[in-house]
Amino acid sequence: MAAGIVAGAVAAAVLAAGGGVAGSGAGGNGIAGHGTAGGWSAGRGAAEPARYGVREAARFSPPNAFVTSPAVTYDMKLVPAGARIEVVQRGGHGRMSVSVRVEGLAAGRAYGAHVHQGECGGDSAAAGGHYQHREDPVRPSKDPAYANPENEVWLDFTTDAHGAGAATAWQGWEFRPGGARSVVLHGMPGGAGARIACFTVPFESPGHRGS
Repeated sequence: MAAGIVAGAVAAAVLAAGGGVAGSGAGGNGIAGHGTAGGWSAGRGAAEPARYGVREAARFSPPNAFVTSPAVTYDMKLVPAGARIEVVQRGGHGRMSVSVRVEGLAAGRAYGAHVHQGECGGDSAAAGGHYQHREDPVRPSKDPAYANPENEVWLDFTTDAHGAGAATAWQGWEFRPGGARSVVLHGMPGGAGARIACFTVPFESPGHRGS
């Protein structure tokens, strides 16, 4: 099944309703805490229940903050302390969706975002490389046969006038156990760019709950 990111202006409403359409530059009524994602609309097909799901949210803080957060900002200008992020994963039946929603970022700006292999840390490099369904034997991965939105999870978005944005990616595969641990925000859309923020997420895979 082809994977990708679909732009639109209704992402916040769709995420609130548990839908499966992506967008960018959409605000919302606040970001939830954490828990299990419910039913889903699996991409462009008929709605069906998810076998598993994750919903995590946090506010960004700098790496040296007195009170630590799973969401870390490395660029306070683009991702201010206190900005919010929510990530939702729904999966099952050999496919999954991953959604991101942000509030409080720099307004009217395009951002890149990808699922990464490692957890966030004080150094932006801590999250490692992009998660890949088919792993590139060469690291760092630059081969477009591997580094592409069908083999990775790309969640590029553009913030609106209030600094809110959202995106969803659908994949015709699921994560390997323990292989995906964070969402990294980049200073530009596409396959690369400076790492400006990171959010540790306990992604799940078939038969394995995140930790």
